[in-house]
Amino acid sequence: MGRRAKVAVCTLNQWALDFEGNAKRIIRSIEEAKLSGARLRSGPELEICGYSCEDHFYESDTLLHSWEVLINLIEHPSAQDIIVDVGMPVMHKNVTYNCRVIFFNRKVLLIRPKMMMCDDGNYRESRWFTPWKKIREVEEFYLPRMIRQVTGQETVLFGDAVISTRDTCIGFEICEELWNPMSSHIPMGLDGVEIFVNSSGSYMELRKAYVAVDLITMASLKSGGCYMFSNLRGCDGQRVYFNGCSCVALNGGIISRGAQYDLRDIEVVAATVDLEDIRTYRNSLRSRCQVAAGSPSYPRVKVDFSLSSDDALGLTVPTCKTITWEYHPAEEEIALGPACWLWDYLRRSGQGGYFLPLSGGVDSASTACIVHSMCRLVVNYVLRGDTQVLSDVRALVSDQSYTPTDPKELCSRIFFTCYMATENSSEDTKNRAATLAEQIGSYHFDINFMSVVNAVLFVFKSVTGKTPFYSVQGGTPRENLALQNIQARLRMVMAYLFAQLMLWVKGRPGGLLVLGSANVDEALRGYMTKYDCSSADINPIGGISKGDLRGFLHYARRNFDLPILEEIVGAPPTAELEPLVGKKIAQTDEQDMGMTYDELGQYGRLRKQLHCGPFSMFCKLTQTWSKDCTPEEVAAKVKHFYRCYAINRHKMTVLTPSYHAETYSPDDNRFDLRPFLYNNKWTWQFRAIDNQLKELRLLSTGGESSKKESGAVRKYSTMSRESSGGPFGMVTSNRPGGVEV
Repeated sequence: MGRRAKVAVCTLNQWALDFEGNAKRIIRSIEEAKLSGARLRSGPELEICGYSCEDHFYESDTLLHSWEVLINLIEHPSAQDIIVDVGMPVMHKNVTYNCRVIFFNRKVLLIRPKMMMCDDGNYRESRWFTPWKKIREVEEFYLPRMIRQVTGQETVLFGDAVISTRDTCIGFEICEELWNPMSSHIPMGLDGVEIFVNSSGSYMELRKAYVAVDLITMASLKSGGCYMFSNLRGCDGQRVYFNGCSCVALNGGIISRGAQYDLRDIEVVAATVDLEDIRTYRNSLRSRCQVAAGSPSYPRVKVDFSLSSDDALGLTVPTCKTITWEYHPAEEEIALGPACWLWDYLRRSGQGGYFLPLSGGVDSASTACIVHSMCRLVVNYVLRGDTQVLSDVRALVSDQSYTPTDPKELCSRIFFTCYMATENSSEDTKNRAATLAEQIGSYHFDINFMSVVNAVLFVFKSVTGKTPFYSVQGGTPRENLALQNIQARLRMVMAYLFAQLMLWVKGRPGGLLVLGSANVDEALRGYMTKYDCSSADINPIGGISKGDLRGFLHYARRNFDLPILEEIVGAPPTAELEPLVGKKIAQTDEQDMGMTYDELGQYGRLRKQLHCGPFSMFCKLTQTWSKDCTPEEVAAKVKHFYRCYAINRHKMTVLTPSYHAETYSPDDNRFDLRPFLYNNKWTWQFRAIDNQLKELRLLSTGGESSKKESGAVRKYSTMSRESSGGPFGMVTSNRPGGVEV
């Protein structure tokens, strides 16, 4: 009696519209699954065309080429004597569905469309796909002529059905169906489905890996059965990083799993399951049995094949035991995730490396350390014998004989850093930048471009006859801001100049990609100059908070042997755009912003995660900060934040594409869709806060709160007036790069 079935889940690093590369990776995963002894292979969502095709899903070419790849898979010798489940878009009756296509021995068994779309976060599936609404119903699907010629079939079942083999029953979920409260695995399990196959396109967010794992374990715990979860991994052309974690669960426990962060394009995880364990577990759940006895049936597609061995030899195959899932701490996730994302982007872009303006502060140091982490990963995989990584790095450095053995040496070839000084830069930051560059191994140089700044100002003076001054020299806020912005913007111009020509100087082909280093908190506040060094090709830390970056640098100091990071973390953050006082920094970020980075993080989470407007944020923070702030002080802080947010929101429309990591990211491209022109006075909302303050004063026992129109309130009010020019505050702000039209 056959009872022990071996199944395989596959993690693939696919690339949108790379049909040839995607097909090769799928075929290799099938080959590896067969070598492991698996008789059922499942892959990630939309693996044939790539998940992030987006509006290319409207094109008939995308559907056509997906069918062409499917033919190659069906005909391939490696895809015989194994049930294969692949993902692709399929049009049925002029409606496009996100589908799983299951085939076996040159026959298509079933086309199973996705039944629940994902439209939150970065997902927009309903823009391109329609959910299948006919529960437990199937229709005839007329196969394209090219498929008919290969399979000899004219039609195949399309819809919500399951597959019955000689020894078990297989059902299918696609990504969001697992997350939905009415998941398909519940009714399928009640109808006798023993193996659930979920194909996913799930991306990472810091501290969120447990979510999918908990859902998978609970699905198999509640329903009983074997749950197979196959996920994408890597950057397939977008801001997100698909985070792998493909796994197999049985009756509430993980029995096999893949890596979350990895440079491998293909990872196959196999598991041996005793089907009798599923049956005895379910039979012991008496309330489940009572419900199952009356559950409606799914249409079944029968296939004359077994997932288990037909002889007694199959009983000798050891089954997999439950394992404990070890999660990466957040600082390790920052070291690994963005590094893998940068590697994918670099090798697929065809460029020769990265260029970073290195200021000696926390943010640019974090970006530099992530690139260093990338180099460490690459060397590690090359030393482990990964031929794909070696091939990619050789193409990158234009040397087919090169084999990296030292991360610092590799870093010197593909990572260029530059300290860009003006008369406002300090020796402290210059030395910190140089020391960090030496410790990570980047090719580093420093320049002083004050002559360029003066040349631009000379043009302005020649045209207007006016000379702007800094505030400390008696200038107005507008003059002060303009003088800071011209330095910041010229840094961006210089960065792109060197990025385009440094490989030419080195006698190598290609150019360098410019890296940004603005964190998620500064983007939320708008604390950046529009079109300065925050404008780059990509930004690995744009979705990470200042607090998490500090934690990451402590991690990097310990694990990468970078002692200078202790000094960098301890230094006050500064833009160094205003004159020094006694050759020391007088300007600090938190003073400029009028709020701390910790406060910014709380504002961001309340605004995005808890969906708070100004009034709701005030109400929550009066409780959260009750020990440290009076309600009047909380009101002033909230109003100041929302004024700054409104004035600077337009900057998000040109925000450098950033690695998505944080759930309160203000990325305007798809994750945080809001206006970029606000009435920054928030008259109705702020009046609601003021009315609430009056009620709180009436409720106060001693009337003390009514007397505390504190210095903090006056301070924030003054700052806000300085920040708002014109009816919508669309002229300037209290920080370099405030709002300019």
